[in-house]
Amino acid sequence: MPSKHNIDIIKKGKDAWNTYKAEQLNIILDLTNADLSNTDFSGYNLENVDLSGAKLISCHFGQTRLFRVGLSGAILNDSKFFNCIMLHSDLSNAQLLNVQFSDCSLSYSGLTNANLTKAEIRRTNLISANLTKCNLSEAILSGLNFSNATCESITMSKAKLDNCNFFQAIFSGSNLIDCYMPCANLSYADFSNADFSESFLSGTNFFKTNLKNANLSKALLQKCIFVDTKVEGCLFTDSFIYGLSVWDLQGKPKDQSNLVITHKHRGGIVTVDDLEMGQFLYLLLNNEKLRNVIDTLTSKTVLILGRFTPERKIVLETLAEKVREHNLLPVIFDFEKATSRDFTETIKILAGMALFVIVDMTSPKSSPLELQATVPDYTIPFVPIIQDNEMPFSMFADLIGKYDWVLQPISYKSVDTLKTAFNDLILGRAIQKHKEIQLRRTKVYETFSADEYLKKSIDNY
Repeated sequence: MPSKHNIDIIKKGKDAWNTYKAEQLNIILDLTNADLSNTDFSGYNLENVDLSGAKLISCHFGQTRLFRVGLSGAILNDSKFFNCIMLHSDLSNAQLLNVQFSDCSLSYSGLTNANLTKAEIRRTNLISANLTKCNLSEAILSGLNFSNATCESITMSKAKLDNCNFFQAIFSGSNLIDCYMPCANLSYADFSNADFSESFLSGTNFFKTNLKNANLSKALLQKCIFVDTKVEGCLFTDSFIYGLSVWDLQGKPKDQSNLVITHKHRGGIVTVDDLEMGQFLYLLLNNEKLRNVIDTLTSKTVLILGRFTPERKIVLETLAEKVREHNLLPVIFDFEKATSRDFTETIKILAGMALFVIVDMTSPKSSPLELQATVPDYTIPFVPIIQDNEMPFSMFADLIGKYDWVLQPISYKSVDTLKTAFNDLILGRAIQKHKEIQLRRTKVYETFSADEYLKKSIDNY
């Protein structure tokens, strides 16, 4: 039971209470379970006061000092808090339906299991606060700072958030279904196992956010930032990813199917099944300059492969110089400088963009394996060159015999010889073979009619 004496004094008004409070230094004044509804507490000093279980419906707290106040289990429905200092306060299990907080500080406070359904909270600090299992359904939250807050299994379904900061906050297992949350900062935060399905997250920053096993299906992710984001087991099904920025995702999502890469309200729907591919494809479809760049790459790039040791660097320089003279773009892959044992994938990507490939097989260490892995997959001219008195690797004969786009090797005694012969023996033959390949691709082949064959068979019978 609350102290009757304390209740009598607090009902006398701010001045009487604050004078009395100043006389009770280091004493926790007991107002537990008191019924103080409809009271205006503006200017009151309620620091360290125990109001656990108190009935405080429709109260007004303006510039009230609430440092370390005990409000556990209190009923504060329809109350208003303005410019209140509530550091280290205990509001666990409190009922705060339709409550309003403006310009308050709730940092380091405990709100576990608190019910803030339809609350309106603006410009309020919740730094390092504990909101585990707190209910903020249908709440209006603007300018809130949740940095380093613990909010595991929180419920924020249908809440409306604006300009909120979740830096390094923990929201694992939280319910954010159908949440309106544009331009939020979720960098370094933990939202693993959280449910964002059908939420509006346009412009939100997910830099290094942990989204492991999170559900973002049907979420609007337009113009969001996903850089170094953990997405292992994440669901992105049917989400809208127009303008999404994706770099270095960590882990493999569980489902990325039916991602809409076009603007939701501009007509014409294009879908893909991969976040990173979606970003690229949209740019390709809507950026003429990018399309021109890709066309330029595939029509002007010449890939040069070899081992260009210091003593052989002049070969590289000569080949690159001759390629540039013809308004082509040399791209060099130096086996000597490769740091990984397996760089086949890199060569395949480069070869896929090339007009043709020049391969120096002099003293090969890597080129045999890389050519065997690349030549069968890319129908583009491969022009092998080799210094005199050197022999191609043993299995080269299999490649040149099986794939006609691998041209007869050119041997050379000196760089000057190579330079002089470049136009005819390297460039000329490569372009000629390229034209042959293009003609082959566009050739219209006659079909064999099964109906005519059967008709002839019947007639002959």
